[in-house]
Amino acid sequence: MNPFQRLAIQLMPVLAAMLLGACAAPGAKSPLPAAGVFYPPLPNAPRIQHLTTIASDRDISAPASGFAKFIVGDDPNAQRLRQPYGVAVFDGKIYVADSRAPGLAVFDLNQRSFTLVSGSGNGRMKRPINVTIDADGTKYVTDTGRDQVLIFDRNERFVGAFGAEGQFKPVDTAIAGERLYVVDIKHHQVQVLDKRSGRLLFRFGEPGSAPGELFHPTNIAIGPDGDIYVVETSNYRVQRFTAEGKPVRVYGEVGAEFGTFSRPKGIAVDRAGRLYVGDSAFENVQIFDNSGKLLLYFGQPGDRAEGLNLPAGVSIDYDNVELFRRYADPGFSIEYLILVASQFGPNKIDVFGFGKMRGMDYAPDARATAPTRGGH
Repeated sequence: MNPFQRLAIQLMPVLAAMLLGACAAPGAKSPLPAAGVFYPPLPNAPRIQHLTTIASDRDISAPASGFAKFIVGDDPNAQRLRQPYGVAVFDGKIYVADSRAPGLAVFDLNQRSFTLVSGSGNGRMKRPINVTIDADGTKYVTDTGRDQVLIFDRNERFVGAFGAEGQFKPVDTAIAGERLYVVDIKHHQVQVLDKRSGRLLFRFGEPGSAPGELFHPTNIAIGPDGDIYVVETSNYRVQRFTAEGKPVRVYGEVGAEFGTFSRPKGIAVDRAGRLYVGDSAFENVQIFDNSGKLLLYFGQPGDRAEGLNLPAGVSIDYDNVELFRRYADPGFSIEYLILVASQFGPNKIDVFGFGKMRGMDYAPDARATAPTRGGH
């Protein structure tokens, strides 16, 4: 455990109370759950609960009892995730880009079934890294083995690919209307395509560390304001652009303190404009408000139920909360889900719930309102 991680564990309750405005009222009786991992930890009023971990098909076929989990390696017949990176949820299914399978792992939570989509012929995957799902169920899979974006329909049938030879090395995508934003790690830029035809509309970014420049961009998300948020792993920051690629502001810098980054990768933005940034060196996810202030962090290294090991992909889902409510403490009300993919370790996909505990008072958080644009 590095110095940042030790300090984080010691100071997390203080940080949460100061920045997230989550604290029990003086004299209030705080219900104490019998089980569960919460952030910030009790007796602080928690905002996040670790719900469950999915590492193989056995984790969704197990009986619905508490935090049931099968340790990887116990069952030689289990179909396991090998090295996941990106994760997304759609229509009761968790989709995981598994770079070593290689393929798109599909966990159907309603049918309690598992499928590995590897593709065939022109659609065969080599090294899938991330998956983005459109409102109609179309999947866009970035494949760094093929240097292409592979497209699959709602039923996981291959329908096409974007990326001429030498055009890009895509590592992540995001969808806004008819546009597909493609993160190109090789050329340190974002290419914007027509999502139907693959035609290049424009591109932004060039190698460097000045505003508007990018250095090894890896992950991307779109905020409720329509702005584009790009993680730059080698610049140790998140950079925000308008939909047209104009730089707006920068979040974070290299460091070993709260609010800094060591190896940022995954990113998600919730409806309130909060940024969730995974760091594979700190092995946690930090939450920032839209002005860049650190609110909280969750996850930590280790092989326990909530342990993260080189986290890469972060995803937020509002539509499938009911499928995970049975894992939550009875007094904890879930607003949305946060999924985190770890590339190594026994835990592969960790599912967290964001919400509030019944019977606890939560101070208003002015920083969790709709985002506005600001300077650097």
